[in-house]
Amino acid sequence: QVRMVEPGGGLVQTGVSLRLACVGSGRTFSTFIMGWFRQTPGKEREWVAAIDWRGSVTDYADSVDGRFTISRDNGKSTVYLQMNSLKPEDTAVYYCAAGYSSTWERPSEYDYWGQGTQVTVSS
Repeated sequence: QVRMVEPGGGLVQTGVSLRLACVGSGRTFSTFIMGWFRQTPGKEREWVAAIDWRGSVTDYADSVDGRFTISRDNGKSTVYLQMNSLKPEDTAVYYCAAGYSSTWERPSEYDYWGQGTQVTVSS
């Protein structure tokens, strides 16, 4: 009932900006808490950001706080991740996720996942 596609990603230089999008389907999209995670080879999936269903509450991992912004447009069934001041350590596959839990820093709390998109930041 919920499918998500992540256009975007790419290779960028240190210090530049990039915006990721996650386009969902299904009439229940607007009821979900949405999150962004990232993962590098051999590492566990890392929480990046989350936003509540109405888009009024957001939260960020310390590693990206102040640089990344999560937002959503329920009319377009889309959640965004605006990434500014990118660093090489931001290089990862980025995944969007949807769920209902308020414990939104844990991957296990999410029910649906996008396919992931590669972000590579050159030093």
